[in-house]
Amino acid sequence: MKELEFASPLVSTSWLFEHLDHPDLIILDATIKKVVNDDNEHYSDLGIKNARFFDIKKTFSDTSTDIPNMLPSPEAFSAACQKLGISSHHKIVVYDRLGIYSSPRVWWMFTIMGHKNVAVLDGGLPAWKNDGLPCVPPSDFEVITPGNFKAQYNPDLVVNAKKVLEEATNKNTLILDARSHGRFTAVVPEPRESLKGGHIPNSVNLPYPQLLRNNKMLPQNELKELLEDFNIENKKLIFTCGSGITACIIMMAATLTGFQNMSVYDGSWSEWGQLDGVPIEP
Repeated sequence: MKELEFASPLVSTSWLFEHLDHPDLIILDATIKKVVNDDNEHYSDLGIKNARFFDIKKTFSDTSTDIPNMLPSPEAFSAACQKLGISSHHKIVVYDRLGIYSSPRVWWMFTIMGHKNVAVLDGGLPAWKNDGLPCVPPSDFEVITPGNFKAQYNPDLVVNAKKVLEEATNKNTLILDARSHGRFTAVVPEPRESLKGGHIPNSVNLPYPQLLRNNKMLPQNELKELLEDFNIENKKLIFTCGSGITACIIMMAATLTGFQNMSVYDGSWSEWGQLDGVPIEP
């Protein structure tokens, strides 16, 4: 059987349907519920054949901290992947039930853990359904042959609050915030009551829905035009959001358009908004 290859961090529904039963392919359902403006219509039991649930909240996060969705250690990530039957040779396609929401977070996690053979299903489950492709009940993976996945951690793709504080005054660094304009400007309260409102000084607002159309990522030329409006050429880019999820959507968009020297502020506003002594702008 022909070896699978990803030409892009995004794959289409037709590509996935064509390769659905390839022995080297692992399909991951990485759905999480939105913190704001959510409903239950996207969370039916039906999904894509052979999909395994990638539990961002409980399994693939550092649960020892009260900051949500923090990256687990490479050792914990490797062990959890092995339990899902993931090995180093596998090609991974990630989707979520909202279109493109949490799936880029998983793409980033595998990338930071050194696994480059990972892509996001453009449009996620809504696009799959709209194309009339078959949905099935969750597969029974009670018995999975353990994989041999082993992380090769790349710390350059993530930054902490201390690093963000340093970079906020660097003219050669740009911090892009994926939250809504209302939250960025503190006009709308944060969904987590313990957090202050506002944004990191010198950061700019790029609400992640601007990168999407009909649940799919904008075409590459439109992404490039949108991102270039922020004068990001030759700058170090740091992406942030509410809890490290939608920041990865901007990072994927920047990757698709050829930008490099990028990282995600993993704690994002869930951390910054509760820290003492850090500057906050309204």
